[in-house]
Amino acid sequence: MATQRVLPQSKETLLQNYNKRLKDDIRSILDNFTEIIKTAKVEDETQVSRATQAEQDHYEMHVRAANIVRAGESLMKLVSDLKQFLILNDFPSVNEAINQRNQQLRTLQEECDKKLISLRDEIAIDLYELEEEYYSSSCGQWDGVELPLCEAFHRQDSWGSPETTSDPSCANPEDSDHLGTQESMQRHLNSHGSSTSEQS
Repeated sequence: MATQRVLPQSKETLLQNYNKRLKDDIRSILDNFTEIIKTAKVEDETQVSRATQAEQDHYEMHVRAANIVRAGESLMKLVSDLKQFLILNDFPSVNEAINQRNQQLRTLQEECDKKLISLRDEIAIDLYELEEEYYSSSCGQWDGVELPLCEAFHRQDSWGSPETTSDPSCANPEDSDHLGTQESMQRHLNSHGSSTSEQS
């Protein structure tokens, strides 16, 4: 509780210090500029010669111009300190900026989620239509059994490969039946010829 009471008091003291620096620097700039204008005024002759008076006025202008520059640099430093004070101590503004950024990111996330959901639905519809087209065509049939899409394409690719055509185990079932019929007919003719030769 003591720390919470001291912290606002230190902030108030710091702000009062900033306000005092601001007023002092502005007053310094105004006073020195006014004195430079007064020095530029030509006065009547006095006991001091004009050359000596001109040299004195020239030196005074340099000093007062240096004071104006110093006060300007002090004001720039004051601006930097005020910015640092706001960044480190203005928690409501910082929290508001964080909340606004979070809201923007949430809005962007919702938009991305909506686009992804829409894209998913479109892909699902297109995939359904492709599957309907595939299963309704002849490419999806294999000995009266519907094959999955990947299996059908795999077998379709294997039909045209040289390994498949040279391997008898991977031959077409219709070709195997045709070869079996020819072999049985050849064996029947051979047996008939041998029986004829025995009878003669």
